[in-house]
Amino acid sequence: MADELQKLLNQVHKGITIFDFDGKPVPCIIFEEKKYDEILSKVSGKALSINTDLNILQDGLGHVFVEVTLTFSQGGFVEKILVYANTDILFFESLAKTSMLALSSPKSSYGRDNVFMIQLPRAEKAEGALKIIKSGLKQYDGR
Repeated sequence: MADELQKLLNQVHKGITIFDFDGKPVPCIIFEEKKYDEILSKVSGKALSINTDLNILQDGLGHVFVEVTLTFSQGGFVEKILVYANTDILFFESLAKTSMLALSSPKSSYGRDNVFMIQLPRAEKAEGALKIIKSGLKQYDGR
């Protein structure tokens, strides 16, 4: 079991943060500059929708991972980002609170420029996911 846990931990996306946008905490996924530019070049100037799925993986021992899957209606691509909820619970709390998700690059000023914002159409999906995540984490910290 420890090998599988370590394998998942090695796949966790390092660029997870939250920034203040008009007084609201917005969760943000930071992509490497080249990857972020590639995403923008595929969707820039196009009307599109982005399906955002949160696939929750838990081991029953309190380790909770969430695979965030972004399926872009234009450009024909899917981005999958693995987040370790044990260390990034604030990411999911702000996602449930604002129903917004930002994509950015390391060179951007979060909340000011070069940020791609996604509005989730159904806030209840993020709220439901947060409940499942917190339930899985309770096993870990004994709450």
